[in-house]
Amino acid sequence: MPHPKPAVALVAVAGRRKATLDVAQQLEREGFSGIYCQSVGDGLGLCQALALVTSEIPFGTSIANLYTRHPYDYAQTAALIHELSGGRFRFGIGVSHGPVHKRLDLQVGKPLADVRQFIHDLRAGLPRNDSLPPIILATLRKAMARLSAEISQGAVWANAARSHMATSLGFLPPEKMRDDNFFVGNMIPTVITDDKAAAAKVLRRILSSYVSLPNYQQYWIEAGFEEEMRDIQQAVADKQPDRIPSLLSDRWLQQTTLYGSVAEVRDGVEAWYDTGLKTPILVPSSANGNQMVALQETIAAFR
Repeated sequence: MPHPKPAVALVAVAGRRKATLDVAQQLEREGFSGIYCQSVGDGLGLCQALALVTSEIPFGTSIANLYTRHPYDYAQTAALIHELSGGRFRFGIGVSHGPVHKRLDLQVGKPLADVRQFIHDLRAGLPRNDSLPPIILATLRKAMARLSAEISQGAVWANAARSHMATSLGFLPPEKMRDDNFFVGNMIPTVITDDKAAAAKVLRRILSSYVSLPNYQQYWIEAGFEEEMRDIQQAVADKQPDRIPSLLSDRWLQQTTLYGSVAEVRDGVEAWYDTGLKTPILVPSSANGNQMVALQETIAAFR
C-alpha cells in the first residue's frame, strides 16, 4: 500500500494570510495528510482560521511557544479550535530556544519540568464540560521523546537527521508507535528544483541559525555529525557566523533536508516513511521565489 502524501507547514506571513488560507484549502483538496503551522505570525491564530475554512484535513501547531501565553489562556483557545474543527486540531507545544527567550525577556526553567507543569496547568484551565485537543510535544533528544509518550498524544521533531530517526523513534514505546492516535512527525526543510546547488544554498542559509543552538548541536553530534558541529562551535566562539553555511556539509544536508528534482524529493519522502516516521511535514522554500511559490511547487510535485 503506498504511503499517503506528506503534511505541509504553513506560516501566517503578513500580507499573505488570506492567500495562505486559500492554499490550505488547496492542500485539503489535493489530499495532503495535514497542515502544521509554525509560530511565526501567530500559528495558533492561523489554526483557528483553518478550523473554519477547511473541513477534513488534520492540522495543528508545530509549535506554539509555551512561555508566551498563560496556560489558562492557551487552554481556552485550544479548546475553541478543537471544537470548531470537529476534532481535527492538534496542539503542538514546545519550549522554543534560548535566543527567543532572550529577545522576549522570558523567564524559563528546566525544559522537562516546565513542559510537565504547563500541561498540568493547561488541563486544569478548562471546566468539566470542555475538552482539549491532543497535545503534541516538540522533541529532539531522548528525554523529551520519552516525556511525550508519558504525558502527551504525540511527538514532533524539527530538522531531525533521517539516518538517526530510527534511533530517536526507539525512545518511544512500541505500543505508542503502533497507536494510530499517537502522532509522530518531523518538520523537514524542503526545496524542489533541478538546480541542486541553488537549493542547497537556500537550505544552508535557513538552517544556519539552528546549528548555532547548543541543544541542536548536541543532537547532531549524537546523530553522527560531530565534525561539522565542532567546526560550527568554533565559528561561533570566534564570532564568525558568516562561516557557518560553508560548514554545513553535503552529507549533513542530505540527511536533514529534502532538495532536488521532483523525483528526488518524492523518493526522499518515501525514505522518511521507511524510518518509521508516521508524518513527514515538508517545510517548503523556493530557490526562485517566496513561500507561496514554494507551496505551489510542493503541491505540483505530489500530483
